[in-house]
Amino acid sequence: MRRIGICISALVLSSMPIAVFAGVDDDVRALQREWEQIKYRRPPAEQEKAFEALTRAADEVRARHAGRAEPQIWYGIVAASYAGARGGPGALSVVKEAKKAFEQALAIDAKALEGSAYTSLGSLYYQVPGWPIGFGDDDKARELLQKALALNPEGIDPNYFFGDFLYRKGELNAARQALARALNAPPRADRPLADEGRRREIEALLAAMR
Repeated sequence: MRRIGICISALVLSSMPIAVFAGVDDDVRALQREWEQIKYRRPPAEQEKAFEALTRAADEVRARHAGRAEPQIWYGIVAASYAGARGGPGALSVVKEAKKAFEQALAIDAKALEGSAYTSLGSLYYQVPGWPIGFGDDDKARELLQKALALNPEGIDPNYFFGDFLYRKGELNAARQALARALNAPPRADRPLADEGRRREIEALLAAMR
């Protein structure tokens, strides 16, 4: 049985409530910053409760901006991160909610956030157990991750997750190529902490392959 351990890009509640931001873009940026702090700055023992609280905040954001894909994507990212930190059978129901959010985002605007819904949903499909326990499906994961790369071929996240998927499938040469592209991805000026943390994950995966 595969362990539900979601590594997707996501946050923690800061001293400034998310509700004070007026626009969807500001709300999404706040979620990004909070996720990064939880994912890359908080000790693992503190992440479950922090992601749980952030999931509630992300749910409020997507309710406030119904009809926009970006809040759905970030709700899914945060919820999946909470499921990964929580683990165990109880995490699967949270993962299913994340899946629904990504599917809703794709129905609204598949190109939002450079195809991040494809990346995130694809990562769920290869990390979640398959039937009869969960909905995991490696063929579907490959299809979705390739769609993400078609929209964002140089992005650090789609290349990292495709590389991780290929590694798990035993396609080591292709995995190394994808991870090399991830390491060479252009830096995101507004997300230095996320880039730094993701590069550490890429380097750790490459080290495991040597």
